[in-house]
Amino acid sequence: MSKQQVKNNLPAWDLSDLYKGIDDPNINKDLETYRKTTLSFAKKYKGKLGSLSPDEALKMFKVKEKLAILGGRLGGFAYLNMSTQMKNSEAMRFYQNISEKLTDYAKPMVFFSLEFNALPEAKIKEWLKDKKVAFYKPYIKRIRKYKKYELSEPVEEILLEKSITSSEAWVRLYEEISSRLEYHVDGKTYNDAEISKLTLDADPKVRHAAGAEINRVYKQNSPLFTLVYNMIIKDKAIEDEKRGFAKPVSARNLAEDVPDKVVDALAQTVKANYKNLAHRFYKLKAKWLGVKKISYWDRNAPLPFSSDIHYEWNDAVKTVLNGYYNFSPKLGKIAQDFFDHPWIDVPPRDGKRSGAYCSGPLATKHPYLFLNFVGKQNDVLTLAHELGHGCHHQLRTKNGELNETSRMTTEEVASVFGEMLVFQDMLKNLDDDKDKLCLIASKVGDMLNTAVRQIAFHFFETRAHEERKSGELSEERLADIWQEEMGESLGEYVEMGDDTRYIWSMVGHFFFLPFYVYAYSFADCLVNSLYQVKMEGNVENFADKYLKLLSQTAIGEYEDILRPFNLNPNNPDFWQKGLNLISSYIDELERLDKKLKL
Repeated sequence: MSKQQVKNNLPAWDLSDLYKGIDDPNINKDLETYRKTTLSFAKKYKGKLGSLSPDEALKMFKVKEKLAILGGRLGGFAYLNMSTQMKNSEAMRFYQNISEKLTDYAKPMVFFSLEFNALPEAKIKEWLKDKKVAFYKPYIKRIRKYKKYELSEPVEEILLEKSITSSEAWVRLYEEISSRLEYHVDGKTYNDAEISKLTLDADPKVRHAAGAEINRVYKQNSPLFTLVYNMIIKDKAIEDEKRGFAKPVSARNLAEDVPDKVVDALAQTVKANYKNLAHRFYKLKAKWLGVKKISYWDRNAPLPFSSDIHYEWNDAVKTVLNGYYNFSPKLGKIAQDFFDHPWIDVPPRDGKRSGAYCSGPLATKHPYLFLNFVGKQNDVLTLAHELGHGCHHQLRTKNGELNETSRMTTEEVASVFGEMLVFQDMLKNLDDDKDKLCLIASKVGDMLNTAVRQIAFHFFETRAHEERKSGELSEERLADIWQEEMGESLGEYVEMGDDTRYIWSMVGHFFFLPFYVYAYSFADCLVNSLYQVKMEGNVENFADKYLKLLSQTAIGEYEDILRPFNLNPNNPDFWQKGLNLISSYIDELERLDKKLKL
């Protein structure tokens, strides 16, 4: 079904503007059009790119755009439809069938990037003199940057064909199994989304019982998840070695347009700040919770003196929209569209995957937001986060299907900034110091999860991929690496007990997007720096310039889009500037703690 039932009066999305359901006859029609178009494209252009005039090149790019639209609509619908009903075997089969057909039908296109990258620079310059062709310059640049890493056409075709039975198959297995996991606490059964909410409960016994149960379930599944992870790492290593990437992280860095040395600088700067940020904050949290050390499962716990506010959906929407409108009426209007249309799937449901995301199958059309909303304060900020992604997408629709791509480092900017806007708006409406402390503490906890914890994930991932070169990693070895990296990042006031050893395998990004995690920290530091610039008030028309930045994140260079804010990620001090904002919030927490004599 494309139109999901509404649960507890919470809205659900309607996917019918893509397809009316998995039995929509337009699906097979579009698949056949996709198949025929790839064949005709290869017949018309293979071996002939070097002879194309600018006008002929433009027509070629138009056909590529048509294929991107067809593939995006088909693949996007299949994934969105599946992610809300992962216990529905029909939906799962449909998703796999669409993936396999798109992969199979794309084989005639393998020649394109190889032949394109064999063209002399003079030919590219000739094309780009035509203004209509120059529109596709970001796309052309993206293709050309992979020139030195491409293999022969037969090898590329094999890799394409094998992808659905190698890494993609392992990822599918991981997602299917993890989505079906059940957890039992005090005689009740919970799904993934529900058990995660229990770890935020005000009662430490409930949190610890939920955490221990999560660890037990993942330990029980550890033999399978360990095998899956080993295979995913090995599959990636084989391809990386053939393509000539220097390090396991290098392929991701190339996709992000970030040099290895910049990512290394980010990671090492964050690591150097572990003590000043995470260790200092968790010392305060242990004091507030009345213990010498907090459990790993207490990191995001509400403070015992905080108000346990429950947000109804309409209240959450109003809170988030206020933050957006107060920053920029234009941004607020873009955000409003998501609530005026059935573009958001809100309630947790049995079989629905956990977490939250924003997905835009088509760069030139609206995206969809996926939530598991239960009314916690964190759910409000999650809505602000995903809505940021949605607005970011809407600001880029004029860039075209081919030019638009997801650089994870900038994809997270609008989402994290959206959270910051709502947080600041909520904060300034509070008069009570204790309420302010609770809100700031919650925000700092989230910022540490984003800036610090994700870098600890990055170091875990790096070590796992490096050690895998010497052979398969055991369950115990992966658990040991996890404990070591998380322990170092969180510090002496967080107890990394036996009930946390198998939690690494619930981090889905390790499986389906290797080395994605540092993008969160990259974006958090970038947003913090941007927000400090906003607070300093030295940039005129900040909001308008910020929206322009968002419109250019996939087509502009980092240095160019950040220049209006006098920021440069190549500057060694850039990362520290972002981390200093978190430090200033912890300073404020220490001040309020002393004032309130907690």
